[in-house]
Amino acid sequence: MELWLLLGIPLTGCLVLAVFGARGWAPEANVAFGLGTFLASCTLTRRVIIEGPLLMGHEQFFVDPFNVFLVALTAFVGWTTSMFSRPYMRIEEHPGRVNRQKLRLYHAMYQLFMTTMLCALLTNNLGLLWVAMEAATLSTVLLVSLYRTAASIEAAWKYFILCGVGIAQALFGTILLYLAAEKVFGADGSTALLWTHLNAVKEQLEPNVLSLAFVFLLVGYGTKVGLAPLHNWLPDAHAEGPTPISAVLSGLLLNVALYAVVRCKVLVEGATHSGLASHLMMGFGLLSVLLAAFFLWRQRGIVMLAFGMGGPVADFAALLHMTVHSLTKSAIFFAVGHACQKAGTQVMDNIRGLIVISPTVGWGLMIGTLAILGMPPFGVFTSEFLIVTTAMRDHPWATPILLLALAIAFAAIFRRVQAMVFGETQLNALPHSPALVPVFAHLSLVSMLGVYIPPALATWYQLAAALIG
Repeated sequence: MELWLLLGIPLTGCLVLAVFGARGWAPEANVAFGLGTFLASCTLTRRVIIEGPLLMGHEQFFVDPFNVFLVALTAFVGWTTSMFSRPYMRIEEHPGRVNRQKLRLYHAMYQLFMTTMLCALLTNNLGLLWVAMEAATLSTVLLVSLYRTAASIEAAWKYFILCGVGIAQALFGTILLYLAAEKVFGADGSTALLWTHLNAVKEQLEPNVLSLAFVFLLVGYGTKVGLAPLHNWLPDAHAEGPTPISAVLSGLLLNVALYAVVRCKVLVEGATHSGLASHLMMGFGLLSVLLAAFFLWRQRGIVMLAFGMGGPVADFAALLHMTVHSLTKSAIFFAVGHACQKAGTQVMDNIRGLIVISPTVGWGLMIGTLAILGMPPFGVFTSEFLIVTTAMRDHPWATPILLLALAIAFAAIFRRVQAMVFGETQLNALPHSPALVPVFAHLSLVSMLGVYIPPALATWYQLAAALIG
């Protein structure tokens, strides 16, 4: 029942808002559907904690401590982002950047986007996982191009083409997985793409085929993760689309793609009994951290590196990092979104002196920046400390590269944000009060996780790490 509510609420929201999304109460309805989805995720989480892993829907859906953790995180950030988007989109309507038809498209596609991400996380069928990822891509293309400016349409096409090429690679990898499984399952090909069945016989799967499949899957889903050198769509998509979509695109969808890679890694390592998958993930992760030193999306490379290193501590740190990164990154996007509206531009260099015109927005952006850069006492510091110390112990050659990239990123980003917050300003007030509760709610959680991880959450991370280690 909980599973069908979790998938049914946002899907119903999509259908309702596709009809009524232009009405004045549509933003509140969007928030209500988001809250319902989050509550459904809480009930499903409670059931998994009590009963353990669950198979549902004729084995087409599978829930364990690993994916239910991501489901709860996705539903929570989706709900708080809908709260942020309520005044944000009304402000966008004020100067005429969006009209009623665009608002209807925005609200309907937002709920469809949530549906596809949750479906990708919950499905046991790797073929359905691919379909859900493709559907998520298509829904976000429409959202990135919402403003219908030349820049937003160009960003949407770049996103569509690059991610389309990537998802095609993932499809080929999925086909290779099916071919390897068919030799084991024989004529009963209906279960050949069910992850639980594959995991049970992974040692019998052809290692060479699995190795080749993982390369395609890593490149394919890695495009969605934004790993270097597959990241070219990220800056434009984040800059040109509505800020709430940038928040969930960066804070949530990339988690879903990374989840798909980790699930495949478990199968490949079981079949090959080698570190090929781990080495590839570490290589892409380090390259991403190094090349992305000047951008906030360096964090995704850190998570990929941690999962590549493997082991209980690194996997625990990676899960913690996914949590605090999603919360922090979305909070930063919330603050930057309102800053852009005050400046009347998406160009960061034109934003100055936020602390004067809006102290809450300014402090929200500054605190969020310190958090994402790994300053104590925030949770990003804790997760990065665990990752760096694990690298020092197990892979000392990678440690200098990682530390250098982190240091460069800190200097570059802090210098730029300092001017945005404390420089001289000519910004104007907004016609509607910004939604800043989600900003400080997220940052408060990140701060708490830096000094204290509740025992129940720590146990949850340990269970999930054991499943993927």
